[in-house]
Amino acid sequence: MKKTLYLKFIFAYLLFAVFGFIVVATFVSSMTTEYERRETADDMYREATLIANTYAADLYNSETSLDSVQRQLRSIGTFLGAEIWILNPSGRMVASSAEPVDPSAELYVEGFDPGAAGDAQYVVGDFFGQFDAPQLSVSAPITGGYRIKGYVCIHMPYSRIVKSVNSLLNISYLELVVLFLLSLIILIFFTEMIYRPLRRITTATEQYAAGNMHYRFSLDSEDEMGYLAASLSYMAAEIARQEDDQKKFIANISHDFRSPLTSIKGFLEAMLDGTIPPEIHEKYLGVVLNETNRLTKLTNGLLALNNLSASGLLLNRRDFDINRMIRGVAESFEQTCRLRRAAIELVLTGEALYVNADEERIQQVLYNLVDNAIKFSHHDSVIRIETTEKHSKIFISVKDSGIGIPKEDQKQIWERFYKTDLSRGKDKTGTGLGLSIVREIIRAHGENINLISTEGVGSEFIFSLPRSAKNDELED
Repeated sequence: MKKTLYLKFIFAYLLFAVFGFIVVATFVSSMTTEYERRETADDMYREATLIANTYAADLYNSETSLDSVQRQLRSIGTFLGAEIWILNPSGRMVASSAEPVDPSAELYVEGFDPGAAGDAQYVVGDFFGQFDAPQLSVSAPITGGYRIKGYVCIHMPYSRIVKSVNSLLNISYLELVVLFLLSLIILIFFTEMIYRPLRRITTATEQYAAGNMHYRFSLDSEDEMGYLAASLSYMAAEIARQEDDQKKFIANISHDFRSPLTSIKGFLEAMLDGTIPPEIHEKYLGVVLNETNRLTKLTNGLLALNNLSASGLLLNRRDFDINRMIRGVAESFEQTCRLRRAAIELVLTGEALYVNADEERIQQVLYNLVDNAIKFSHHDSVIRIETTEKHSKIFISVKDSGIGIPKEDQKQIWERFYKTDLSRGKDKTGTGLGLSIVREIIRAHGENINLISTEGVGSEFIFSLPRSAKNDELED
């Protein structure tokens, strides 16, 4: 998979940095320069107005001497770092903070126009060719007798404005760098908390897409990402388990179908080619018939199990006497018990005990459990069938004293086609589907079936059914 998401995030991060510096270098620089120029010009204009209303006005009213005014201008100019002039409306220099002006010498600012600043109240440039370097200049009128007698002009080198602006911009650049470094935390957080887990999840999905359902991974996180990883891992484990079950199912069914088919094919070929003489055909046709019955039983079991596993299974629930059913099932095994010299003992609660369930399905459960109990019991043994009532449940127990089931096999006996090693020698015709069918029927009723077994001692299967209210009517 292309690492486009992370590259996009890195690109966006770098783009943020580049645009941040561009914004500071252009818009912020321009705005800061304009702001600093206006603020400085306003301060200079207020100072020029103050000088015009005091020292310059006194000079024009002959209330102070030119030397005194020039000393004052020199002090103020040194403090402001600027050059201060007093000009006549015609542009003649009257006083200057830079050097004394000889009254007899006429110095003019050629082209002086006090209105050149317009509404801005300041101009930037060489002030009508008087300076070699750009200056920020303001002019305040000196008034008296309702007329303008002259102007106070203050000039500050524009380089000082640029230096001040650069200092402010350096602070802005420093703040941008700090912000950029702090935002790096977001990138690190994204990498560690989102991108790396997402890459692991993506790698896992690639493995699963390639068919490797046994690939395992986990995230040490309790957020949505960890939940997603856990859900994905659980899904893969379930799919892997189902695939293993499917493979096992196919292998088992192939084996169980192949054995009788091979037997049938072999006997029929032997009868056709004369290997088996005609006078004993009847014997081997009986064997073929038995194998055919075995295949039929296997097919019916698979169909029944498939129907039971379907989500749309419908149960024909009704009230019926479970004790009566147990007696009937026991009678149906009378001949089998006689051949195996086994006995069935019934320990039933009451004469009649009603349950609410699907009668046909429960009969199938009892038949399978009793059939297994007889099949895996020793000769001259007893199979005990017992019913008990507890609260709103009826418990049915089928107990044998046979070979038992090893502890390591007890969880697997419910699987389709599963047979323990101990049972293989005694169950030649079984399909391994009986207990799977039993469990599915009981589950369809919303009940449970449990096993208690000790190897060499015997097994007991106990399942529950809902108690019928009809029992209360019988008690009354």
